[in-house]
Amino acid sequence: MACYIFGAGSFYGLTARPRAGDFTIAADGGWLACRKTEVIPDLLLGDFDSLSAQPDFPNILRVPVEKDDTDTMLAVKTGLERGETEFHIYGGMGGRTDHTIANLQGLLYLADHGARGWLYGDRERFTAIRDGSITLPAREKGNSGRPAPHQPPAGGSFPPGGSQSSAAGMPRPYNPITSKREVLSCHLHGKNTRRLSAIRCCLPSPTSVPSCSASSSARI
Repeated sequence: MACYIFGAGSFYGLTARPRAGDFTIAADGGWLACRKTEVIPDLLLGDFDSLSAQPDFPNILRVPVEKDDTDTMLAVKTGLERGETEFHIYGGMGGRTDHTIANLQGLLYLADHGARGWLYGDRERFTAIRDGSITLPAREKGNSGRPAPHQPPAGGSFPPGGSQSSAAGMPRPYNPITSKREVLSCHLHGKNTRRLSAIRCCLPSPTSVPSCSASSSARI
């Protein structure tokens, strides 16, 4: 089961439609994306500042205009309250930059609460890893990468093609993977760290599976 959230940002199409048993939330202007894709949400949530009028819909949760969270973040928290652990967020990028950043931060919020979130953009998607790992299948074409460790593995050294720092002394963002048969596996260790690893998957079309992937890491 998964929670699908439709925000008021740019909508680039669905990679997969909600299935029976999934919970779908339209966050304010995300209602328009639901209408476009003929997806009937289970809940319409928001202050409705992105719509000209409140839709005639039986299951509405109206929230104040002045609040500490965006409508999309309130939808994320609503899904977590229901016990959801898998989230797919559409309409969360493009448009206002502050909302895009907030939605990227929402991925970390989900990871901190034991859930996995995916944020979909234009032929790409993002997720966050906290004290865990993610494995993506190798493809015949495309560039792949994984976070470079700040310390070599226990009892070992840095892998070929990667090191602790670049020539300029700055941390290397990722180690390239060149083998077509190798899978991309990104790991994050250390429960006391505040390091976020974000995975970016390139999608050649709205209906395809990831064909290439890359990763980056940053301290927050």
